[in-house]
Amino acid sequence: MADSKQLRKGSSSHICLWSMGTTASAAPPPPVSVASPLECVHGNGMADSRQSLNSSPFQTVNVHNNKAKSIITNKVAPVVITYNCKQEFQIHDDIRKTHYKMGRISDAMPEHFLVQGEYFMVQDVFSKADVLKTTSGYGAPNFRQVKGSYPLYGMGQPSLNGFKQVLQRLQSHGHEEVIFVCVREEPVVFLHKDDNFLPYTPRRKENLHENLHGLQKEELVETLELNIRKELHDFAKLNENIFYVYNDIEFFKDEPQKIKISCEEDIHVTEEVYKRPVFTMPAYRYYRLPLPMEAAPLEEDFDAFVGILRDSPSLSLGRDSSRPLPALLFSCQVGVGRTNLAMILGTLAMNRLKGDSPLLHQGEEVAAPTLRPLFQVIQSLISKLPDGQQLMEEVDQAISLCAEMHNIKEAIYENKSKLEGIAEDYQIQGNSTKHYFLTRTMQSLERYFYLIVFNAYLHEQYPLSFASSFSQWMCRHPWIYRLLSCMDVSELSAPSELVTKAARILVADEYLAPDVLGTKKEMKAVNFRRVPKMPIYGMSQPTSEATGAVLTHLTDERRKHRHVLWVSLVEELVIEGNGQILTPREPSCLDQHISIPSSDSQQIEKKETSLKEEILRAQKWLEVTLEQEKQMKMFKSCLTIQEIFDQLKKSHQGLIYRRIPLPDCSAPREEDFDKLLDSMKSALAEDTHTAFVFSCSNGKGQTTTAMGFPEFMDDEIVSVPDAKYTKGEFQVVMQLVRLLPDGHRMKKEVDMALDSVSETMTPMHYHLREIIICTYRQIKSGKSEKDCEQLLLKSLQYLERYIYLILFNTYLHLEKKDSWQRPFGLWMEQVAASAGVYDILNQLDFSEFKAPRDSSLARLRFRWQRQRVQSLPYRGEFI
Repeated sequence: MADSKQLRKGSSSHICLWSMGTTASAAPPPPVSVASPLECVHGNGMADSRQSLNSSPFQTVNVHNNKAKSIITNKVAPVVITYNCKQEFQIHDDIRKTHYKMGRISDAMPEHFLVQGEYFMVQDVFSKADVLKTTSGYGAPNFRQVKGSYPLYGMGQPSLNGFKQVLQRLQSHGHEEVIFVCVREEPVVFLHKDDNFLPYTPRRKENLHENLHGLQKEELVETLELNIRKELHDFAKLNENIFYVYNDIEFFKDEPQKIKISCEEDIHVTEEVYKRPVFTMPAYRYYRLPLPMEAAPLEEDFDAFVGILRDSPSLSLGRDSSRPLPALLFSCQVGVGRTNLAMILGTLAMNRLKGDSPLLHQGEEVAAPTLRPLFQVIQSLISKLPDGQQLMEEVDQAISLCAEMHNIKEAIYENKSKLEGIAEDYQIQGNSTKHYFLTRTMQSLERYFYLIVFNAYLHEQYPLSFASSFSQWMCRHPWIYRLLSCMDVSELSAPSELVTKAARILVADEYLAPDVLGTKKEMKAVNFRRVPKMPIYGMSQPTSEATGAVLTHLTDERRKHRHVLWVSLVEELVIEGNGQILTPREPSCLDQHISIPSSDSQQIEKKETSLKEEILRAQKWLEVTLEQEKQMKMFKSCLTIQEIFDQLKKSHQGLIYRRIPLPDCSAPREEDFDKLLDSMKSALAEDTHTAFVFSCSNGKGQTTTAMGFPEFMDDEIVSVPDAKYTKGEFQVVMQLVRLLPDGHRMKKEVDMALDSVSETMTPMHYHLREIIICTYRQIKSGKSEKDCEQLLLKSLQYLERYIYLILFNTYLHLEKKDSWQRPFGLWMEQVAASAGVYDILNQLDFSEFKAPRDSSLARLRFRWQRQRVQSLPYRGEFI
């Protein structure tokens, strides 16, 4: 049986239709509507889904065109037969089951079917978008060639005839081989009008000017286009072969427009428009490479672009150099943002193919890029990449060559200028304008960052015929992801005056770190504890009085520690005012850390000094949040943590103080492990009886991680007997265990260390293995999607922290023979990365609890970026 297309046409007066054993005679019935449940038919010709289709074997109803038709129902589908029997077609059940929805732009406009239940079909490109005025002459809006000699072209969305015109022009310029790449991620369909097929796209009523972006990757855009075509044909069949589209969404004059759809061939999908030329142009090839509107492409997007290079013998280094390069043609909607990005990628690839220096082949056509101060993250990137300065200059030149419509690098500075030009933040449609421009600045900077990284990849991998994909290469260079997570360091420039101007509030440790272990009365220190049988201690960040009391305790006649290494792990600003530990916080979110995005303790300590000086200089009554109340306080004394320890060193000669800031929930960075190990090795070299003291904001997360350096113990402690996940036996962890030498032992030693550390802190309810699964299970009761995502991120960060401890323990074992001369960070880069450790970390999830799905947080790139994202007002400058 056929679908909703016409099955047969003829002039016979009688037709018998066999369907699942049902015979239907099409003799003209009396022109009377039979009372039945099917009388409840909508104006669109569809029966109310609440009514049964099987209530009567033979019914006549009024449909949209008001012509009586016979409907014979059976278990398969209703069959509609006209009076004269010139046509008959079957309306599938799926039309009725999909509950097609109706809608209108305004009350003055007609109601009609909505694509995918919510979208209006809108003309894709308007004449005003064709800035270069090339549609009539070249066939497509904003058609252009990159400056210089490379056969690289870009354009906006053409019609079917326009695309044929573009290809003819390229052929007339001697391009026998043409590689066309559509970089659109949104669905596009071409509707038949006159002798052409014009592009239309589905849009939301709330923003008819904006295409659909960020669509789920599970459903290919090509599949979505086919589904839309099927819908449009069905809709037209239910409305006398007419469907409504919109051409003027500015003034809506004469809108909507009626367009005739007689059959599915009246609708083309993108693939049909762009693939068919291969039959008339044997050297033509088509690819669809969806690129994001903003920010950098995903790693798999770069992989797909490299796949195009690998598929093309004429783009390999072994090509016949006597033959011309193929023409690379890129297209998005208007031909600006995504097309511009693709043209830059093409320029970088052809630079490598031709072995050109960025300036050699351009003559005088392009001026050197404008010199501007580098962003901190870019300076760090090029300083670590081999020939980083050259790589950046090549990217800058490629950007200039492709800048006729848009300059990617200038966009960063433009967005930065707009961001910092907003004196007072204000809301537009409920969103912060500062946050909007901060996001835009970050996205444009990320795009530039990735272009430099991709150029480095091309330099290395083009001569190797791309032995490694870009995704694999990135997992071999994880330090790039670390850099990427520190793009926004604006908090480093947040002024100290924020506290004295009441934009931020000082919060006391009584509020942030309750003394759940009850040690403050005896030890003066909050949550003070010791690892059993080991000289390792932990607590919340202590006051000068508490620090002195702990040092006296450690150096008394019973413990006799002549040397003490004290490590503060706090990542935010901390000062002591009037004998209390205080931390500046945002009034709207007192519980959220304001992390300083720097692993350089000197930068944090410098800001603490500035904060102290501002408080003492202002001599104002400042609001302080205590455990149960808020108070206004005038500060007579104020000390930084560094100053507290400088004073105590005078009375405790063996005291060594270090500031090694660790992230709040996530794993320590590779360099953090090295700093901790170096500090401990130096202290033990001085005195093997050295005591180690760790402190953080509340004495839980960071302190427990630092205290949990693996040691060898005889008995394993498991807090919940036979609890698989409380033992840390997650699938991804066991995958790592199978990879590591003696992996089960490496994990067991970490487990025993964690159990030992947690033995004395049960009231704090913090055991790393337990908190992984407990946090994950809280997702089920999350109040909002945002809460659930935050809980997922936290649980993954705890899981990653656990994995890093196992990796660090493995490093301690394997590198012990060389006395750990090679740092952990270098070992991870040279040994663990090659073994595939970062590939595992790049697919971090809880697959044992659910079917694997595309979660961006499973990836290093997004997970590490998110650990630095703070939903706080923007306070500093974009450095």
